[in-house]
Amino acid sequence: MKDKILNLLEERKVAVTLEDIVTSLDINDMEELNKVIKELEEEGVIYKTNKGKYVLLKYTDFYVGRFRSNPKGFGFVKVDGIEKDVHIDEKNVDGAIFNDIVLIEILSGDINDNENSVEGKIVRVVKRPYNTYVGEINFDKKNKGHIKLDDKKVLIDIIVKKEDSLNSVDGHKVVVELEEKVDKNRYYGKVIEIIGHKNDPGVDILSICYKYKIHTEFSSDIKDFVKELPNSVKEEELTNRLDLRDEIIFTIDGDDTKDIDDAISIDKLNNGHYKLGVHIADVSHYVTENSILDLEAQERGTSVYLADRVIPMLPHELSNGICSLNPNVDRLAVSCFMEFDGEGNKLNYDVKLSVINSKKQMTYKNVNKILEKNEVPEGYFEFVDKLKLMQELSEKISKAMVKRGYIDFDIDEAKVIVDENGKAIDVVKRNRGKGEKLIENFMISANESVASLIYFMNLPFVYRIHELPQEDKIRGFSSFLQSLGYSINIDLSDLRPKNIQKLLDFIKEKKESKMLSALLLRSMKKAIYSPVNLGHYALASKCYTHFTSPIRRYPDTTVHRLLHYYLFDGNISAELVSSMESKLNYICEHSSLMERTSVDCEREVDEMKMAEYMEDHVGEEFTGEISSVTNFGLFIMLDNLIEGLVPIDDMNDYYVYDEKLLTLTGQRSNTKYRLGDKVKVKCVRASKEESQIDFEILKKI
Repeated sequence: MKDKILNLLEERKVAVTLEDIVTSLDINDMEELNKVIKELEEEGVIYKTNKGKYVLLKYTDFYVGRFRSNPKGFGFVKVDGIEKDVHIDEKNVDGAIFNDIVLIEILSGDINDNENSVEGKIVRVVKRPYNTYVGEINFDKKNKGHIKLDDKKVLIDIIVKKEDSLNSVDGHKVVVELEEKVDKNRYYGKVIEIIGHKNDPGVDILSICYKYKIHTEFSSDIKDFVKELPNSVKEEELTNRLDLRDEIIFTIDGDDTKDIDDAISIDKLNNGHYKLGVHIADVSHYVTENSILDLEAQERGTSVYLADRVIPMLPHELSNGICSLNPNVDRLAVSCFMEFDGEGNKLNYDVKLSVINSKKQMTYKNVNKILEKNEVPEGYFEFVDKLKLMQELSEKISKAMVKRGYIDFDIDEAKVIVDENGKAIDVVKRNRGKGEKLIENFMISANESVASLIYFMNLPFVYRIHELPQEDKIRGFSSFLQSLGYSINIDLSDLRPKNIQKLLDFIKEKKESKMLSALLLRSMKKAIYSPVNLGHYALASKCYTHFTSPIRRYPDTTVHRLLHYYLFDGNISAELVSSMESKLNYICEHSSLMERTSVDCEREVDEMKMAEYMEDHVGEEFTGEISSVTNFGLFIMLDNLIEGLVPIDDMNDYYVYDEKLLTLTGQRSNTKYRLGDKVKVKCVRASKEESQIDFEILKKI
């Protein structure tokens, strides 16, 4: 029906009535028609006029996009396929809420002009994706609850009647559902869940999880289902599996890792080549397609790693139990064996069903002592030779990857340390030593092997793709470097990864290296999941997937399931192929969405916890670098990666902002601040509630 409606509207090119559509297409099912019409409106494909007629949106002067409001009242609309955001003045917001899908009219400017600003006006809210919000409830003297929303970008007032409050009290963090509208920006609401009191340990992080609609608990049905699963490997499950239980196989993870996806092994062959084994937990053996557990994992998409907890994709009975490659117990696995020559080039690969028994649960910290300091911790002596052979191969793989164009941004990451009550007590840089790099190299190699194997079978599959950056963004970055006085002798019209790596190598020698690398990274496209293989740009890989983390990522679980179907069961029937083709689009799209959601949630938790940590350090002095220059102030990043703002209104001069050079220059003092400048600052304000840190510049260093 959808295609018929679109074809009709394409033929007419003018607005037609619903009756005209019904008559022209001889439609009897009005319920289905109204459903399809609504979907097309929400997708921004058709437009309903004030007279109730329908026309293809492309034949109007309107656009559909997602509204992003600013706490000051104005906002922006992002239209799919259009680079430039449309600015919406406060008076033209028309009651839209942050994240609403809206219909806009362009008031001034050209939406296809990336250089100049575009002004728009919201005509209609097409779809409200979210109808629940998280906030703190407090009651007035008339016993009406008022919600102070956690998301300051959602500019609405919500009133809760006492009978709709679930007996919540002042200070409770709650989930509230919007009901009828009172006026332009005021709504009645109904409390549908109490998260806990704002001062209770852990409620701060839970509130952010609820904001992002991340499920923190499993249903009773899931819990009952899991009880029926085995907690150990049975003899009958070993049929047609390669028995590797006597092989020297071990795992390397963080100190506190409980969900262990991957194990590794290595041998030196008689011809001098290396045989690397990457053994991945066989999650899909237990999480069968379309089971209640599978559908829940698909909906979650990924595990979420927060400051003091993990919200798992799978229940702990699986993620920490039967699926986790724990030491000294039999575990079912999918093993990828690869042969590398003396230069680190992969010669061949194979994938087998296996059973393993990990001989040691190693930590990065202890492995790095061996590989970097030649110190052998207790219990590691018998594995030293294997680890050093792995390091030898890892270094050769690294060189081969760089030779083909692998881009290593090497961006530092922060880790928040919390106490037993979840309070932030320190913020440190995550270590990325030889052990971490070794595992990264081996997992990339396995992912490429599995992707290539299925790609050449020409069967439906899940790929991890990273597209080429846009040439104008790279040219813009190049122009910015030149404006800083740097002369670049790199042909950036050629966007092969090797040239971007040359650009990164050039940047690394500069004083602003960290900030410039981050700026260049932001000009890249995001990696996503896709059923179409477009290659992975940053890895310089022609064919890539995610196979190595099926406990915590649903795309990996899907890849394992496809390996079972195609390779181990030999099922490549037309029926299966057709089924997978129809399912994988949704799986890829939804998994990409949930990945972005989890990243946003993790980032917001870190920002909140960093502000909490700095609340105890107000008045103290620090050194840092200018990480961003805006028209409202300077962002300063401290050595431990905590970032705070120096508001322009608090700077003792009138500062002029240069958008192209990213500088602020004082009119009286002529003091100039630019990206990468080292400064000494004092923390003058910090608010966990606002996730905000303010600095005062004491001097340039």
